[in-house]
Amino acid sequence: MKTDFEIQKDVIEQLRWEPALAAAEIGVSVKDGIVTLSGTIDSYPKKLAAEKGARKVSAVKAVIENLEVHLPTNKQKSDQQIADQVLNALRWHTAVADEKLKVTVEHGFVTLSGQVDWGYERNMAKTAIENIEGIRLVVNEITVRPHPVYSDVTEKIGAAFQRHASIDSSKIRICITGNRVTLEGRVRSWAERDDAEEAAWSAKGVNQVVNNLIVEEEEFAF
Repeated sequence: MKTDFEIQKDVIEQLRWEPALAAAEIGVSVKDGIVTLSGTIDSYPKKLAAEKGARKVSAVKAVIENLEVHLPTNKQKSDQQIADQVLNALRWHTAVADEKLKVTVEHGFVTLSGQVDWGYERNMAKTAIENIEGIRLVVNEITVRPHPVYSDVTEKIGAAFQRHASIDSSKIRICITGNRVTLEGRVRSWAERDDAEEAAWSAKGVNQVVNNLIVEEEEFAF
């Protein structure tokens, strides 16, 4: 079992390993396996990369991301410029029905709203704009239109888990309440946790996924 000091050391090393990051910009503290990232960073993609990098480290239970994006002068754009680029990115993304979405930009903070038919459309919309220069934060308020949930949705999500190489379906419980899917159990990594949530969002009729999966450190016998 890793100590907090060992986790902190590994997270710092992982951030140094990430090509997009200058680890010196980021403060790392750990308490009871929960990592807090703090400091300022010069782009939104770096903010995302820092959180993703910390989550790659084994024994990390959660990541609290307190990073602030301070854009250098030459990277700053007006809200109108950002809005135009966001709308253009959504328009050209084949998986996103851009006509169903609304974009609001205030001081570089982008809010996406509207209603789509599928959970994956909601997630794709955010992914499509994350690397646009000038953005300081993306808030995803897109909702998924309710559809009838078929009686076999639990089996279909379970089958999707079994097809996925990274997911150990035997340790995940799927609970359906109306259009909401709740995932319970334990997984081996944040990647497995994210993959399980993405698979659940892909089920037709699901408009909310509550991910209560716990990441636990694997124990290896030698």
